[in-house]
Parts: sequence; structure tokens; C-alpha cells
Amino acid sequence: MQKRILSTIAVSTVMLSLFIASCSKLDTTDIGSDLLPAVDNVNTFDTLLAINSAMGPLVPDSSVIAATDDHVLGKITSDPLFGTTDAGVYAQFKPGFYPFYYGNAGDTINPSLDSRTGFDSVVLCLAYRGFWGDSITPFTVQVSEVALNAGGMWDSIGQSSNITYAPPVAGTIVTQQVDIASLGTTKIYSNHRDSSVNQVRIRLSTAFANKLFALDTNYLGASSPFRSDSLFRAFTNGIAIKVTGGNGLLYTNLADSATKIEVHFRRKNAGVIDTTYTAFRVNTTADGAVPLSATANNITRTRPSQVFNPAPGELYLQTTPGTYANLTIPALSTLSNRIIHRAEIIVNQIPNNPVTDGFFSPPNYLYIDLKDTGATEKYKPIYFDLNPSVAYDPDYLTNTDFPNGGIDYTYFGGFARNKTDVFGNSIKYYNFNITRYVQQIVTKHTNNYPLRLYAPYNLIYPQHSVIPISFSNRIAYGRVKVGGGNNANYKMQLRIVYSKI
Repeated sequence: MQKRILSTIAVSTVMLSLFIASCSKLDTTDIGSDLLPAVDNVNTFDTLLAINSAMGPLVPDSSVIAATDDHVLGKITSDPLFGTTDAGVYAQFKPGFYPFYYGNAGDTINPSLDSRTGFDSVVLCLAYRGFWGDSITPFTVQVSEVALNAGGMWDSIGQSSNITYAPPVAGTIVTQQVDIASLGTTKIYSNHRDSSVNQVRIRLSTAFANKLFALDTNYLGASSPFRSDSLFRAFTNGIAIKVTGGNGLLYTNLADSATKIEVHFRRKNAGVIDTTYTAFRVNTTADGAVPLSATANNITRTRPSQVFNPAPGELYLQTTPGTYANLTIPALSTLSNRIIHRAEIIVNQIPNNPVTDGFFSPPNYLYIDLKDTGATEKYKPIYFDLNPSVAYDPDYLTNTDFPNGGIDYTYFGGFARNKTDVFGNSIKYYNFNITRYVQQIVTKHTNNYPLRLYAPYNLIYPQHSVIPISFSNRIAYGRVKVGGGNNANYKMQLRIVYSKI
């Protein structure tokens, strides 16, 4: 009896082991939730195709940051891989109406009439939308005035400039350190009534404050620059915000209600003394009441030679204004017809310094598209795989070159994931699902296009439209060194799971 029980247990154990073993042959992918057939080398096989890779040449970047987009402000001075970055924000802060006056029409804000009234201070406020980089290094903000004779693009009121443009700047108003780590905490002010959170506050100089105080139409009447927008801009033409010390990038939004210049004053109204403020804002709404504000977000990169002349098997990818790599997969052109269950490009981070790789983190997303080397060289979206549930035509034969609704990242991939490399280092990696594109090549012998790998802020295919297509990276946020097609430990390659026909 005991032997029979032991025999039954032994058989059950063997059967369970076989069942588990057979289940483990089910292949999976890091993209999506599909289960792939078991790679048994009888019915289903896999292969790795070599990818040729090289850095692309530096090209001028004409990206435009719209007035309502997040702007980047800061300075990176010690990135060992990608060098330096300098980002400045420029904007016209305007009254909410013309002719403008402080307070209400019946207010007294004149200490010569009542000593309890008068102007107190002027504060530049910036909505805080995040930070990338080293938040420990002191962050020093310098506020200046845009020159009155700025001219050029700055005179195109309401036009956001591309990231290579910066208007000329006049004298410095104030320089102040900002504690990045404290911006997410609530600050209570001395009057115990007001508070702020996620806001950079910089008190402007007394000289600049007196300049704004003196413009009041209650004092100057018809000669006040507050009587019209053109008169106001002839008196003060905007604010330039730069960083002179720091090692990171701060994100702000000019259209956010927390971004403003506050003019604080004590007024008398109906016999009551009250402390309040008036806000000057960046006007981003074409409502006709006040002309739109001119804005600019200038971003300058200075990269070491290693970025464009890397060691063999290394590629340097930086988010817009960034860099890109050219890829080719020659073996795809001669691959015989077969059923493609999965074809995915695998891109691995090469770790450098765990500290600097930590705060100068990789881009959240990478992207690949096709280089069409026809009569007119141009780039276009990859066929089929950006969003398989939506029909689109990269050749623009149907006036829909990009999937309506955007990229299906769950299917296509391209977003940063975590894994451990062969040396035990924690790294990021990216996968791109190009199954349908590869199936088309091997079945119909369509073009095997060169590829472009990069980390865009937005996508532009000018042969179809000059309107940018929104992408999921923030401007200037992220950089990564990845392995190329001939890297021994972090090789970039195309993995194909297939069945023979």
C-alpha cells in the first residue's frame, strides 16, 4: 500500500514537472501582453539580426516652444557624457487692461495723502513644474530686462520663437539663489494669510519696483505708459530669466496662473486700509483685451567630441535639442518569407557613473522612424506598428500620415524599462515592436529603409505639415549612452520570432 502511494506521488511529480517545463517554453515579450509560440526549433524559431549603427551629424534644431508649453530654465555645467546646457526664458509680463491703474478706481495709494498707503514690493513668480538634474548644487537665478530695442523676432507680438533665439538683454534686475528641494513644500508668509506651493518666488530690486510704481495713471495721467500696450512695451519690454549657477533644469509654465509679477501695495478704500497686490501676466490668450505676449525659450548645448565621435559600439542620445543615430539592418532585405510572430529592436543603456546617471536620467521615451532616400530625402513614420488599431499612411497617399490618437506605446514600445545587466548594474532599456513592418518586407519585398533613433520633444514631417506632432518627452529632459550594433555587452539587435511557411 505504501509503495503504491509513493509510486503515485512519484508519477504525479514527474507529470507536474513536465507540465511546468512545457509551460515555460511559452515565449513572452516585454512589449504588450501577447504570448508568443514556444521557440522549440521545430515549429517556431528565433533569430537575431545585426544592426549597423552610427551617430548622425549635428543639424540645426528649429523646434518651437509654444507660449502655453512648459519652458525649461537652468544650466548644466558638469555632465561627464554630454557637456553643458544653458536654458533661458524670456517673456513679456503685461497688465490685464489698458489704461491700467493699481487697485480699484477709488483707491488711495499715495503716502503723501495717507502715510499708511504706498507700494511695498515686486515679486517675480514662476509656476514650478519639475526639475531634472542635480538638485543639490545651488541654483542661482538672474533676472534682467529685455532690451527696449530688441527688434527682430521679439517684435512679432504673440509669436513663440524657436529654441535658438534669445532677445538682447539690458541690465540685471536681481540675482537670487533658489532652493530646489523646498519648492514642493507649502510656504506661509509673515502676514499668516498668504501661502504658496510649487512656485519660485524672486523679489525684484527696489529700483525696478520703483520703476513700475511710477507708471500709475493715477499719477501720470495721459503721459502714463500704462495707457496702451505700445507705450508700455516702449517703457519695459519684458523679462529675461537665466541661471548663472546650478547643474540642472527647472520646468515652468508661462500660462499657469502661478506665473506672474506681483506688485504689492497698501491701499485705502472707503476709509479701510488693506494690503493687496496686482498681477502682471504673460498673455497667451488672443481675447483682444490685451495683445499677446512675446515669449522665447533659448536652449544652447555644448557637447564634447565623444558625442559625435564615440568609441566603437557606443551611441549618445539626448532629448531635443538633441542627437540621433542612424541604423540599418541589411539582413532584412534578403530574409526569406515566413510568419513573423514578433520582431523587436532592443536598445540597452551603457552604464557610466551611477550618481550622474541617476540625476541625469535617460529619456522617458525613444523613437524610431524611417529615412526615405528617394528623389527627395526625408523622414517618415514607420509603417503599421505605431498604432495597429488605426489606419495611417506614412507616404501620405490618404492625407493621414500619422495615426489619429497617437502612438500606442503599449504595443509599439519605446519607453524606458529597468533591468540588470550581465555585471549586476541596474540599467534602462528600450524595445520597439516592428512586427508588421518586418512582415511586409519579407512577404512583399517592400523597401528596407534606414532608421533614425532619437529622443524627440515633438515630431515634424514637413513634407506633409509644418505643425508639430506632440510626443511624450519634455524638452531637454533626458540623455543616455546606449550600445550600438557591435557592442560586446550592450548590443543593439533585432530579435525575430517566426515560423516557417
